[in-house]
Amino acid sequence: MSLSSFKQLVDLFASISSPKDMENLLNGILTPKEKEELVQRLNIIKMLKAGLPQHEIAEKLGVGVATVTRGSKEIQKGNFKSIS
Repeated sequence: MSLSSFKQLVDLFASISSPKDMENLLNGILTPKEKEELVQRLNIIKMLKAGLPQHEIAEKLGVGVATVTRGSKEIQKGNFKSIS
């Protein structure tokens, strides 16, 4: 079975209930750099939700302010409600 849409990918992720199975899937499809970038993006979201200023987050994580601003805009859209 091949995936033909992003929704099918989301459904696949949602169907995995075991943390070990999820880890195996992510290790199999992501490069080490991609895994680091995902962790960094989640850290940006968590820091924004904790109230840290965007410039401070960018400096602490060594990313551009535009990257942090993108996360902020997604929060404003109502995304990331399950992330604290």
